[in-house]
Amino acid sequence: MKKTATFALVHFCVAFGVTFLLTGSWVLGGMVALIEPAANTVAYFFHEKAWEHLARRRALVTS
Repeated sequence: MKKTATFALVHFCVAFGVTFLLTGSWVLGGMVALIEPAANTVAYFFHEKAWEHLARRRALVTS
């Protein structure tokens, strides 16, 4: 759990830092740092579903 928490902190800091450097806005940096991980979580869910679908298709073809 500690590793997950530290990775989340690193992710937050990178998202904030990149956005702040590009825009100069603390507010926009904070918004992106909070919204981007949430969007990635949803994208990851669908990514996993797609891979599960492909694995099932491959299992049907090889059986």
